[in-house]
Amino acid sequence: MSKLSKTNREKLRFISTATVATFLFKKGLKNQFIQNVVPLKKGRPTMVGEAFTLRYIPAREDLNTIAVFKDPDHPQRVAVETCPEGAVLVIDSRKNARAASAGSILATRLMKRGVAGIVTDGGFRDSAEIADLDFSAYHNRPSAPTNLTLHQAIAINEPIGCGDVAVFPGDIILGDDDGVMVIPVHLIDEVVQECSKMTLYEEFVMEQVQNGKTIVGLYPLTDDAIGNQFEIWKKSR
Repeated sequence: MSKLSKTNREKLRFISTATVATFLFKKGLKNQFIQNVVPLKKGRPTMVGEAFTLRYIPAREDLNTIAVFKDPDHPQRVAVETCPEGAVLVIDSRKNARAASAGSILATRLMKRGVAGIVTDGGFRDSAEIADLDFSAYHNRPSAPTNLTLHQAIAINEPIGCGDVAVFPGDIILGDDDGVMVIPVHLIDEVVQECSKMTLYEEFVMEQVQNGKTIVGLYPLTDDAIGNQFEIWKKSR
């Protein structure tokens, strides 16, 4: 059973990765933002889903020929066909984009199956085609060569490293125009509750700053009088 409730999923769509990063920092978690991974296309709705993982190791030529795709149990193919609806496929490509982690056909299949998105610390081939899909996709940079030239799919739905971040199956993945955050699943209720409050306060702050107010005492909130103004502002909304 999914540990990400429908309510939390919808609330996370209105919370930024920056806000989550700040909250997790306060909890002592400093390394939850996947490094050197960007959206293929900005401006998409926020990506939210539970992590379903795929791990690559360096390809060994005698074991990773084109013939491996004849095997119906090939891990890459199995991952694409079994990643749950609403989940995010997260790929450990060893931060190596010299060969593609996947291409537009596999991305399209994931989209059609209702998967929420795909993330790799490597690259995608057919990146322009993937960018045109109604589908969230994040990678290091475009890469034309097939994954077989460099990567060997070895394991599905086990702990991986992606962009220097530990990703465990079931962790909550949040992606926006800035990048991708990994949220430990046991913290999700607290993250949603506190980050929703932080997001509302940030809206208040932005309104105040646009009206010419100083950030001193306002951001971060250190002035009780401003705190009282915020409470009045909330009631007026």
